[in-house]
Amino acid sequence: METITTIRPRALVRASGGPRYAVALAVDALGTGLLRPFLLLYGVMVLQLSAPATGIAMTAGIVVGLVCMPAVGRWLDRGARSTVVAASMLVRALGVTLLLAAPAGQVGPFAAAALLLGVGNQAWPAAHAALVATVAHGRERDTALAAGRALRNAGLGVGALLATACLAGGATALRAMAVATGIAYLTAAVLARSVRLRARPAVAPAGGGDAGPAPRMRGLLAANVVYVFCLNVPEIALPLVLVTQLHASPVWSAAVFVANTVLVVTLQVPVTVLMSRFPRRTALALAGVVLAVSYLGFLAATSLGGGWGAPAVAAVSVVCTLGEIVYAGSATALVTALAPAHALGRVLARFELSTGFGLAVSPAVITALAPHGPTALWGGLAGATLLSASAVAAEKDGDDRLSRP
Repeated sequence: METITTIRPRALVRASGGPRYAVALAVDALGTGLLRPFLLLYGVMVLQLSAPATGIAMTAGIVVGLVCMPAVGRWLDRGARSTVVAASMLVRALGVTLLLAAPAGQVGPFAAAALLLGVGNQAWPAAHAALVATVAHGRERDTALAAGRALRNAGLGVGALLATACLAGGATALRAMAVATGIAYLTAAVLARSVRLRARPAVAPAGGGDAGPAPRMRGLLAANVVYVFCLNVPEIALPLVLVTQLHASPVWSAAVFVANTVLVVTLQVPVTVLMSRFPRRTALALAGVVLAVSYLGFLAATSLGGGWGAPAVAAVSVVCTLGEIVYAGSATALVTALAPAHALGRVLARFELSTGFGLAVSPAVITALAPHGPTALWGGLAGATLLSASAVAAEKDGDDRLSRP
């Protein structure tokens, strides 16, 4: 089993698609950070739509984006790589254009813009993973995927900070951020397309074998739906608990979110390198255990109440972020290792379907469990995550691939 012991920045950039592609990722993430967290506010403040109508339009965009994933997978399996990445960015640029052209009081144009943004947001992860899997191999590919996530989180964080600083400008500032986002998406699309990377379409051998039928991964996909709840814990679950149950200052929620972003940016690559000592499936199962332990830690922290509850929740959030980092560094890497070359796109598309579904339902599940008390919320999440980790560890579909580089 291949193990990586050092981080070589130049080799990492090459394995991630090259310098131009790295710049494209950074610009794309910066633009996304400027607008995506405030898209709801844009609909309400700029277009004067009701919050429910805006929320429904955004949800519809996510759902349509998920529906498009099988087509994205087939496109990738025909050999397209940088073209699909660029298309995902260009589609979002068109979405922002529609957003800027949308008249006030009309939900239709906003819904169309949200649809295009949703399609681009859902298509990008699979396209990016397929591109990296074409350039890099073995554990170098795992590290390159981790580096891409760290870079993306850094761009999202910087973009969100800039947008937050500009929000005092009201509707005018939101329009300016939308313009900047559209320019960023268009620039990123041009840069990504200039990489001109294409894979030779692989053909499945008639006799099956190592490059035979795509693995079903039923246990992994079902577990992933639960795992991805951890991505919404810092943004939804913890602010909800800190503000409504512990009656803490919103500053604690902001501090947890900032700490999460900083830890992901700084530790994603080193932790992924460290976990290269273990099979990818083992690392993913371990991530579930760490996440479950953190959820139980949140349960204990919320029971403290008073002045100690908020600091305890913030401390436990570090453990949760570590679980998130191990999960993010092993999940997509495991999927790319399991997938035969001729079905890489379709397998990644199925994985992103499970990720998108988990991200879509997790806010509703979290907000439904929270009113029933900390035990229902954190105990339920811990139990479900432990079951998911067990399913990941027990699944044998293509498991013989996990020991190879």
